[in-house]
Amino acid sequence: MRKIIDIDEEIIPKLKIIAAIEGSSVKKIMEKAITHYIEQKQKEQMDSLSLDQKEDLGLLLLMQQANAQSIVNEEELFNS
Repeated sequence: MRKIIDIDEEIIPKLKIIAAIEGSSVKKIMEKAITHYIEQKQKEQMDSLSLDQKEDLGLLLLMQQANAQSIVNEEELFNS
């Protein structure tokens, strides 16, 4: 997906230098920086959750992985 963004003119030469040192492109350097920033913000958000909120989120993630088409009969449910 292509997006046009404005980048401060002072940052572009720095990005080019980093890209040259890393042997990469400016685009890849920016993608890495953005990915790192997003991961850091997600980590900060997770760290700020209470234990109950973390448990609720874990349950939600497990429920999303469950197969909604799978059927369990009553006997199997209560005898397990």
